[in-house]
Order: sequence, then structure tokens, then C-alpha cells
Amino acid sequence: MSATPEKSSLNQSTNSQFRPSHISFGHWSVSAAGYRRLEEDLNAPLLQPRSSILLPHLQQSEKKFFELVATNDVDEVRQFLDENPGFNINCVNFQGVSALHIATQNKSEAMVEFLLEQQNMDISDCVLHAIRDNQIKILQMLLDKLQETAPGLEFVGVTHSSDFPDHVTPLILAAQCGHFEIIELLIERGHRISKPHPPECRCTECILHLQHDDLLHGETLRLNLYRAITNPAYICHSTHDPIATAFELSSELNQCAMMVPEFRNCYRELANEISAFAVELIACCRSTEEMDLILRQKTGDTSPGLLFPRLVMAINYKQKAFVAHPNTQQMVESVWHADWYEWKYKHVIVRSLYPIARLIILPLIALMCLVMPKHYWVKHWSIPLNKMITHNASYLLFLVLIFLESNQDKTGQKRGPPNTGLEVFIVLYVFGYVWGSFRMCMIKGPRRHFQSLWNIFDVFMYILFLATFFFWLASYMDVCQNDQADLERKYWHHLDPVLVAEGCFSVAVIMAYFRLLILFRLNYYLGPLQISLGKMSADIAKYITVFALLLIAFSAGMSRFYQAYDGMVQTDDNGIKTAQVGSFVNFSAALKTFFWALFCMAPLESADVIIENLPGEKDKTTITNHHEFTEVVGYIVFGIFEVLSVIMLLNMLIATMSNTFQRVTDNVDVEWTFGKTEFYIEYMNQTILPPPLNLIPTAQGIAAVIEWIQVASKSTPGKVARCNVNHCCYIESEVDEHIAKDFPILMSQIVQRYFREKDASADSAGDDLELLRNDIAELRQLLKGSSNATIG
Repeated sequence: MSATPEKSSLNQSTNSQFRPSHISFGHWSVSAAGYRRLEEDLNAPLLQPRSSILLPHLQQSEKKFFELVATNDVDEVRQFLDENPGFNINCVNFQGVSALHIATQNKSEAMVEFLLEQQNMDISDCVLHAIRDNQIKILQMLLDKLQETAPGLEFVGVTHSSDFPDHVTPLILAAQCGHFEIIELLIERGHRISKPHPPECRCTECILHLQHDDLLHGETLRLNLYRAITNPAYICHSTHDPIATAFELSSELNQCAMMVPEFRNCYRELANEISAFAVELIACCRSTEEMDLILRQKTGDTSPGLLFPRLVMAINYKQKAFVAHPNTQQMVESVWHADWYEWKYKHVIVRSLYPIARLIILPLIALMCLVMPKHYWVKHWSIPLNKMITHNASYLLFLVLIFLESNQDKTGQKRGPPNTGLEVFIVLYVFGYVWGSFRMCMIKGPRRHFQSLWNIFDVFMYILFLATFFFWLASYMDVCQNDQADLERKYWHHLDPVLVAEGCFSVAVIMAYFRLLILFRLNYYLGPLQISLGKMSADIAKYITVFALLLIAFSAGMSRFYQAYDGMVQTDDNGIKTAQVGSFVNFSAALKTFFWALFCMAPLESADVIIENLPGEKDKTTITNHHEFTEVVGYIVFGIFEVLSVIMLLNMLIATMSNTFQRVTDNVDVEWTFGKTEFYIEYMNQTILPPPLNLIPTAQGIAAVIEWIQVASKSTPGKVARCNVNHCCYIESEVDEHIAKDFPILMSQIVQRYFREKDASADSAGDDLELLRNDIAELRQLLKGSSNATIG
């Protein structure tokens, strides 16, 4: 681009005394008043080239000045400025780079210090460049200069920067880059980062931003803020518990990914990085004592009675890698097996026989828990593994009882509830399971309890059992009032309490047996199958909406298409009668036909049109009529439905489920370990006695009630009696003194190990580059020395 005299004067200075009052280029004019459109020149050629972009252009003297600054020779730069008084030291090239930028990027502290001593030095965005290059001394000089020039200017971003958006402040950039020492320096100088509001926030400030601010700018600002506050270096400066903060931020980022689909990948990438940071922290633990101290932290989870609150918090936030880490699993396994080490080495057949043996001694266990709660055997039976064996033994007996009940001979059954003698035990069992489920819900809180789909499954199963008991009672009262016990089944009402009770009981039995699937989590090979089944159920739920729309659409169109032919029978010449199939005579029939067509179980003649024989011209003669158009339309619609549903959607569903299974298989260790840990945590909070024995008040339970009453009646140091909707009545204990004291020290050590490992890996990658820089610097000094010797 050729420089006109006006353009040359523009590049002489960025200050107002050197800025021209009027510059024109192309169709636009630059003046002190701003930009304005030039009048069209009617005499100008139509294709006359006009410059559309105006960029700064360096003069020869300015180029020489840049070259001298790049050599990092302060004496020569000083001599140049002395020889050129009034020189514009703030001149920039077409990229917006000034001499101070060059000195900062070259990491020349002496040159930066010299340039800052000059009058009217424009710092521009050099502070951000120094932060990006991790130059602490240069940054301090630049910040001190800004503090002298305009106090408070160092806390905000730089407008019109070619490298950084205007909302990027020094601390935001330092946090994004992860420069630990610079973050510490800026925080000591008073820099702060405001945590971004989530996308769904509708506070007054967010509403004003939505109404007046640019949407792209707002979302970009939120993303940059999250990139800053999720950096490990900033987290370690801003919180005393980096692991809990990492879990919370990961959850927030996943929510942002759902709310802002345009930046979904960016938010998910940040969520994965912050989750990996928590995993890397516990990977720095070197002993069981350190892991125990971390897992016993209660920050972020105040649920009562939890052995490892931090582990439960990780499960709630779906931090699967954290839960599946070997350090975490060592702690979980040590609690699960306790002192029963030989269990790991027992054969599978021997393990499967333990529930049967435990069932035999179950009365002894109940008796000892009542009279000798502190006996060694009771303590042995109270470890989570033994709790699981005892509960499963009792559940197997429950399955036997409901199997015998559901397989009673109903040939001579009378109206009224069954009277086999098993009903009392079944009722006790169900009430025991209901009480156990309610107890677990109070311990964990309803929200966390029902996050597990198995607990929701249990609720529906209990409702069916309780409905069975209710209709048993209703049928008994009905028989007592109406005295129709001997009424034959064929005369019963279709909603007779006995019939409803049988239906509810049959479905409840199916669900009870199906619940054995949860035990698959304990096996390395069956566990992933159970996890895949759950995830495939979610895939089916997604496709149900598509199938429902397809069924409704076709059923609505074909609901009464064949209504006029309903009941018609056609007789051919051989006397064979063919009746009209009631596939599309009404909406319910059409819906039923299309539903079974999904599984290829609809009749082949569903789309046939049958017209009854018409009388002929002569006696005893008939005419057979055919509505080919109607039949063709029916066959086409039915065929299109089969193609869309069976060939396309079902195969898409199969492909989706195959992909889900492959994802679980590819990450089988993490997925299975996470599911197994959820199973372990469930039994860590269970009672020793299984249903229905858990309905019996034990000495331990009575002691807990007495303790709560004592704490509630009088103040007890370190304990507070609580009672709320989420957890009912419980005792909240303060954090142990040694945990509160040792945890900050431990986190300091772990963070120190973490950054040491990071620096070691970064140093190995940057050694070659640093050696090259040192060689260039030595060569430059040698050349300078030889030139000075020649002149001398």
C-alpha cells in the first residue's frame, strides 16, 4: 500500500498532537468527528480501484527503531532516540505491534524498563502479553507503570486489542493460562474474578444483560470466565477444598452444555478437564491415611451417618473416574471386607452357599443383636459384606414365599383373599422392605435416594404389593357383607377385588424376581451387561416418542377408513366365506393393528377390503364387487408404515443400542467399578437385620433414639440434634479436630506434588526450545563483541 502524505502523518503518532484532522480513503473519510461516507464522484471511472482497509505503515526510521529494540541493546536505542528528538515511540506496524510489545515478547527486562521511562509511553495490552508469556518481573514493571498513570486501570481489560477481547482482564488471562505465581501476584494486588451466573439464572442483573447486551458477547464472556475459574491454578488459590470445588464446577459446566448447545463441546471439554483435575489430585496421595482424610471430608454433603461423605458426593455428581480410581477403590474395598480377608480367595461355589447357611443362623443373629449388640460376632456380621449376604439370604426366602403363593391351585378357589398361611409372612416382609427403604431415604435424602432408578423401581414394586394387600382386605370385607363366597368365577365382576389383587400380585412378583438383576453389579462380566441394559432402556425411552408420533399419525389417518365394511362377509364360488378384518374400522382397532405391526405380528390380510355378495340379475346368483382403489390405498399406507417403523426406526434403535453397549464395553472398568461402588455404599448404611427382622427394635436403634433425645434436651459439645423433612431426626456432629486441622496441610502437600509433576512434564517438553533460545542469545552477544572489537 502506498502511503500518501496524509497517511504518513497518521503513522507519526497515536497522540492527538500528531493525528491528522482529515484523512480520506475509498468511500470513507476519517476525521476528528469519526467516520463518514464520501460523496460519490460522478466523473470517476466506474472501476477505479479504491483502498478499503487502512492500516498503519512504518517509515524507515520506525523500522530501524523496531530492529534496534529487537536486538535488546538499550544503549543503541537510547542513542537513536537522542538523535531523533520528537520521535513517536508509540508507533505501531500493520499488526498493531509496538516497540514495547517487541521488548515484552523478547522477555527483555532491561529494554522494557527503559521504554517505560520514556514520556507518554502507551502500555496498550502489553500487560496481557507479559501474562501470557509468564514474565513476572516484566509484568510487575508494567503494572507499576499503570498504577502511576491511572490507578485502577490494571484491573480491567484492554479495548481495541488485536489479540485479546476487551472483557479479558489480567487475572482472567492468568487463570486461563494457569500461571500459578502470576495469579498469586494479581490476587495480592486486589484482582478478583466474579463467578459467572448460570444460563438459567433470571436475576435482575441477568435480565438486564439479556435485554441490552449482545448475546454472543455475553455467552463468550461466560465461557471465558468458566475457563478461568476452572483452571487448577486458580482453584488452588480460590478455595481450601479443590476437590469439592471441582465436582461442583463440573456439574455446572454440564448444565451449561445442556442450556447453551452452541458451546456444548467447549463446556463438556472444560467439565472433563476439571473432573480429571480431581482425579489427578487423589492420584498424588501416598498412603491410606491421606486418602481416608480426603474421603471423610463433609464439605458439600451434610447427610448424616455417611462413612465417606466425599465418595458419596462424587457418586452424586457422577464423577466416575474419581470413584473408579485405584486409590479410592482401595479404601472402599478395605471397608467392604473389613477384617474378612479370606472372602476374596473363596471359590464362587462356596460364596453362593453362604446365603443359605446365613439363612439358617438368621434367628441367632437377631437374638444376639438384641441382647449382645457389642459381641465380636455381631461386629463381624455388621461389616458391609456380611450385611449384603444376610439381606440376600432373607430376600431369597421372600422370593420362595411369593413363588409358593403365586403358584397355588386356583381350581376350587372361592371369593375372598387367599388363605394359604403364607400371607402373614409376605405382609411382614413387604412392610419390612418399606420401612428399610424409608430409612435409607431419610439417611440419604429424597433427592439423592431417588436418583437411583432401582429405588424408584422398588417404590412401584412396594405399591403393587400394598395394593394387593388392600384388595385382599376389600375382598374379605365384601364377602363378609354380601356373603357370596361360593359364587363361581365366571360370574365375578371384571373389577372384582380378588381379580385386581391377583393382577397386582402377579406384576409385583415379576418385579421382585427381576430385582435380582442388581446383584449382577458384583460380577466383572455380568455387571457391564446390567449397566448396558439400563442405558439401553434410556435409548428406548428416546425412541418411544418417535414411535408414538408414528402410531398416532397413521392411526388417525386410517381410524375409520374401513368402517363401512365392518362385519361384511364374502362367499366365493366354492362356498368359502371370508370376513372383513376389523383392522381399520375405528381408532382403537387401527392403533392396535399398527402397534403389533411394529413386531410383525399384524394379520397379513389387515388391508384387505371385503364386500358382501350383491344380488345378481337372476335368482340364486350373486355379484362380487371389489373396491380396488380403497384397498390399494390401505396397502400402500400399511406398507409405508412397515418400512418406516420396522426397516428404519427399529434398525436405528438397534444401532443406537449397539453403540451404547460398545461405549460401556470400551469403558468397562470405570463403568463397572462405579456401579459396584454404588452397590457397596448402599449396604454400608443398611441395618444388620434384614426385613422383616428390621421391624424389631434393636439395642443399637434404641440407643440412637435415646442419644438424640439427650442431645436435643441439653447442649452437647460437638453435637446438634436436627430434624427436617429431608433426613427426619438425626445428630449432626462437628468435623473431627484432627481432620479439620490436618486436611488443609494435606491439600497443600497434594497441590505441591500436583504442580511439581506438571512442571516436570512441561520442562521435558520445553527443554529443547529453551536451549535454542540460549544459543541464539550467546550468538548475538558474540556478534556484538566482534563488531565492537572491529570498530575499536
